[in-house]
Amino acid sequence: MIEAVVFDLDGVLLDSEQLWDEVREELARERGGRWRERAQRDMMGMSSPEWSRYMHDVIGLREPPEEISAEVVRRMGERYRERLPLLPGAVEAVERLAARWPLGLASSSNRPLIDLVLDVSGLARFFRATVSSEEVARGKPAPDVFLEAARRLGVAPERCAVVEDSANGILAGRAAGMRVVAIPNQHFPPGEEALAAADVVLRSLEKLTPSSVVG
Repeated sequence: MIEAVVFDLDGVLLDSEQLWDEVREELARERGGRWRERAQRDMMGMSSPEWSRYMHDVIGLREPPEEISAEVVRRMGERYRERLPLLPGAVEAVERLAARWPLGLASSSNRPLIDLVLDVSGLARFFRATVSSEEVARGKPAPDVFLEAARRLGVAPERCAVVEDSANGILAGRAAGMRVVAIPNQHFPPGEEALAAADVVLRSLEKLTPSSVVG
């Protein structure tokens, strides 16, 4: 029986994965890095210490990882303040599920960006617990961020459902022992193997209802 629902942020409520891609690529090219076509897919789900280390070690930026992370977060914040890219139906989907269950949010975004998004969107009041993967040991596909969200909600992981869009997120939810509802990211769709690990696959947020979560 489901007693709580945990949302991912980027790609589920925000149409933001390509913004992360643009900002990181822009910074890499400005600073003399070697951008790779698969870089964004590689970094999806990583915590900020992990992806900033990737940009230092693999992309070749000279700055320390913590400086890389801070600059990317600053630029993402500027983008969000100009226009918050909420996906169609995001607010309504959160409201529908919050009327039935306590909600958590478990995101690979940095804490300042999570708080900014929830404040600007007006969605903060719907979430009882929020976790950034920079606050746990490992990013997705490890289950740490989802397990911490369940702990903060006071609900056993096996009684939680998670709403995810990416391969690493789906695998993280499965590893946490949660029911996984996948809404595939249109820009960076998960592969068939990852989708097969989901309990439910939906086409859009409009299809995300309490009945679709419990199956």
